[in-house]
Amino acid sequence: MIKYVLKRLIMLIPVLLGVSLLVFTIMSLTPGDPAQLILGENAPREAIEQLRREMGLDKPFFVQYFSFVWNAVRGDFGTSYTTGRVVFDEIFSRFPATLHLAIVGMIIAIMIGIPVGIISATKQYSLTDNVSMISALVGVSMPNFWQGLMLILFFSVRLRLLPSGGYEGLTTLSGLLGFWPKFLDFTVPTFRSLRYLILPAITLGTGTAAIITRMTRSSMLEVIRQDYIRTARAKGVAENVVINKHALKNALIPVVTVIGLQFGSLLGGAVLTESVFSWPGVGRLMVDAIRQKDTPTVLGAVLFLAAIFSIVNLFVDILYGFIDPRIKSQYK
Repeated sequence: MIKYVLKRLIMLIPVLLGVSLLVFTIMSLTPGDPAQLILGENAPREAIEQLRREMGLDKPFFVQYFSFVWNAVRGDFGTSYTTGRVVFDEIFSRFPATLHLAIVGMIIAIMIGIPVGIISATKQYSLTDNVSMISALVGVSMPNFWQGLMLILFFSVRLRLLPSGGYEGLTTLSGLLGFWPKFLDFTVPTFRSLRYLILPAITLGTGTAAIITRMTRSSMLEVIRQDYIRTARAKGVAENVVINKHALKNALIPVVTVIGLQFGSLLGGAVLTESVFSWPGVGRLMVDAIRQKDTPTVLGAVLFLAAIFSIVNLFVDILYGFIDPRIKSQYK
């Protein structure tokens, strides 16, 4: 198991290098001059050229790229062109907001997707199954930004029940409970901040729930047709035990894969949702940085999310061994 984990972590290096080269190339080819964006359109040409030299933008493409890679290896991803702050300080200050949004959205998706998928599989071709599959198809097809706007119009504008956007700050667990040890402290959303989480989390969670529903249904249909399921039913085992203990556990491997991939996508793909709900997460930071052609911030954010996505996938692969003992024996 340890060799497998180390191998996967080593494979992460060329992935990050490829992602960094691709993003750096795209940012270099996009129109616009960061120095001119910082100083303004009416800035004198001499001041723009001087700022370009200070930022290293006058150097050749590969010199700039290898300079970035060398500094990144030493843990220095540079400073933001627009704010002047260290890039990772910007990312880490916004990542808790994205993480909490992704976690709550995934909880909503799992609570909806797995039960509905199981019910659809056990009642195949029934009215419940048809309604569930139509709803899942609508959920997959519906754009997040449109759904977010509709939720704002209904719950915020018409009913005035929930805020239309913004973000309520987090608190530490020690500050919330009073007795939590400082060295184990971490941030958690307060009850007031949960009101701001509801609409964006539903927007993210429903689309993911539709994908989980379809995967759970197809995986369960494949499992419940196996001989051991028929044998368990012939022995008189209760139907809920057959479904929950025998069938579901063996159908979880593809479902867990989808959940892991979707959770990684939620961490890096909540750009539209964060923009619609004015959520100060990493996705919105990337959008603002791309508009300002803030290359260090874009590169730092993309590499950070790529590493998180790869680590989530590695965690899912390790989780397989705890779900299916046959896979765990392969690691040994």
